[in-house]
Amino acid sequence: MMHDHAVVTRQLGRAPRGTWRPVARCSFGHPTCIVTAPMTGPGEPFPTLYYLTCPHLSEAVSALESDGAIDRWRIRIATEPELAERLRRADAEYRRARAAEGGGEDPTPDVGIAGQRDVGATKCLHAHVAAFLAGIDDPVGEGVLGSIPAECADGRCGEATG
Repeated sequence: MMHDHAVVTRQLGRAPRGTWRPVARCSFGHPTCIVTAPMTGPGEPFPTLYYLTCPHLSEAVSALESDGAIDRWRIRIATEPELAERLRRADAEYRRARAAEGGGEDPTPDVGIAGQRDVGATKCLHAHVAAFLAGIDDPVGEGVLGSIPAECADGRCGEATG
């Protein structure tokens, strides 16, 4: 865990909030996604269960967002009923996972992936990618990951272990 803490701190540029653990790793063995407890402290709910930490993926997803990908996903969700239904199921699965991580109770039951109330109002592709990496069948996360290189070529997060 000490190695993971150093790597994730370097990846994020700050220490991660609350209690967390890696839930996905790249082929270099570094965390790409962490699960964070739904309460970061007394009276401090944190609805983002899965958090993307990989700088390579974060940068690639940010580039897609800057290029209008969020709006393109919103249109697809609004016009493709099968996609919308799959996303609704993913959101429900995310909420169940957050409740399980919280000991059976979800401190933020009114919001789903990316802290959204409206499942179709996609606002953060990073959150969808993190959910997919963590094992949620999120079609947005899957689609985004299918459009970018899966990982960096140099294992650059290993620099954090030095």
